[in-house]
Amino acid sequence: MQHQAKHILVVDDSQAILVVMKAILAELEVDYVTTVASAPQALELVRQTPLQYDAVFTDLNMPDMDGMELIRKLGELRYPGGIIIISEMEARVMDLAANLARQHNTHLIGNIAKPVQLNDVDRLLKKLDSFIGNEDTEEPCVTEDQLLYAISNSEITPFYQPKVHRGSKKIKSVEVLARIVSHQHGETLLPHRFIGVAQDLDLINLVTFQLFEKATKEFQKLRAELNYPFKLAFNLSPVQLNDSGCPDKLALILELNRLEPKEVIIEITENQPIVSSLQLETINRLRLRGFDLSLDDFGTGFTNLQQLKNLPFTEIKLDRSLITYIESDRFSQVLVDSLIDIAQNQQMDIVAEGIERIEELQYLEKYKYSLLMQGYLISRPKALPEFIRWIHSWQRMINSNP
Repeated sequence: MQHQAKHILVVDDSQAILVVMKAILAELEVDYVTTVASAPQALELVRQTPLQYDAVFTDLNMPDMDGMELIRKLGELRYPGGIIIISEMEARVMDLAANLARQHNTHLIGNIAKPVQLNDVDRLLKKLDSFIGNEDTEEPCVTEDQLLYAISNSEITPFYQPKVHRGSKKIKSVEVLARIVSHQHGETLLPHRFIGVAQDLDLINLVTFQLFEKATKEFQKLRAELNYPFKLAFNLSPVQLNDSGCPDKLALILELNRLEPKEVIIEITENQPIVSSLQLETINRLRLRGFDLSLDDFGTGFTNLQQLKNLPFTEIKLDRSLITYIESDRFSQVLVDSLIDIAQNQQMDIVAEGIERIEELQYLEKYKYSLLMQGYLISRPKALPEFIRWIHSWQRMINSNP
């Protein structure tokens, strides 16, 4: 199988490890592998071309500069790729290393114990694929004219994906995901083709508010299909938190559609640090308005555990890179255990997103009374008519398997 990662940098002071890693990565069809024997060499390579490497595999115990210092310095360079540690680590060290990586604005994907095995490297590369993203990046982004046309012709369309409580099997909330449904060209465009463009052109609020308005209107139809309460969840980027009027605008749309903020979850993506006083003020204002707040993609972003305890989030969504192959990944198991403990102590919901394999679902069964499940294995995002059909199917399954 060929992985999405095209160029890997491996740093270890053992020449034997470098030879083994190069052979394993070649076997796994990684196109380009660069090996260096010291952390300063690795740091200089990343400094020269920070976007060249999809991931850095690093030893911890090295002379001159150890692996933790390398991770800190990669954070100072704002290195955007994944980091994988080549070292045996006990549970507390894994937990601390992951938290320190977040403090340093780096993305720790996991660790591999020595002696290095092909299956372990393959598993970590699959997690890295989840971090990089599974969307077809060769598809072109929309142009400014195409995006403006889609907005002005009301083509921003809500698709729905459920978050299901594993224990009760009830739908706790439904995430609203943006699509452009082009009637002109007969195609449906996924977010990676237009969200970044909308942010760059300062059109993201128009996209969000059109999506918000349509979904809140359709909420009554969804509510009619279920005989118990559930919530709608919408995504906001940290960029949108710079708009202090955002909470009032969202509340107004809800009021016009006879909904209340307490029926809505605002999911804030963790792809950028949330640090400015204006962003924090907006988060607080959303919570004061009555919205629930969810920290999306937690585990590969920039929020450390102390910030998590201090910010007024009501839900954490575990990034799919923590869930991918969790049944055989000790690093992810330790982090998920730790995060579930924190979420329970802070009285927050916790969501495992990106569940795509039955083995992942079976492993997470141990948390069934404290975890919400979301992913393609349960339901792909669907337009309203198809999603209503899925609700009927899900209810039939629950009734036949109480």
